[in-house]
Amino acid sequence: MDQTVRWMRAALQEAQRAYEEGEVPVGAVIVYGERIIGRGHNQVEELQDPTAHAEVLAIGAAAGFLHSWRLEGATIYVTIEPCPMCVGAILLSRLDRLVFGAPDPRFGACGSVMNITESYYPLNQKPVVVGGVLQDECSLLLSSFFRKLRKATKST
Repeated sequence: MDQTVRWMRAALQEAQRAYEEGEVPVGAVIVYGERIIGRGHNQVEELQDPTAHAEVLAIGAAAGFLHSWRLEGATIYVTIEPCPMCVGAILLSRLDRLVFGAPDPRFGACGSVMNITESYYPLNQKPVVVGGVLQDECSLLLSSFFRKLRKATKST
């Protein structure tokens, strides 16, 4: 199995955890070498913290693992195109590569709504960005969650 697909499947497992917890199903893993060093899934509702996005939580875990905020040499895999806040965290943590599944037409900051990773912002290091990995699976989990949420809202 292609390593990119392998790691995206791990991010999808994190997204499934979010789904089961009633959170928007987004998952992220950070890989350094051939090892996951950080995991996260959305926990905004559980923690009542608007910054508790999968990417931010995975970055925090990876930084703790490495005992460094500099995550050079690592790749983040996330099931949806990151929002501006998460792209900012990815850039500031110096991740080498960003791989995402589904594009986000509402908040995507890697080309869908805006492209912070390619903006004029003078950064020393910009990650390589790859989108569309397991896009259909990532999109299906999100659409299933929102369909279920709309159905629950209609019945109340």
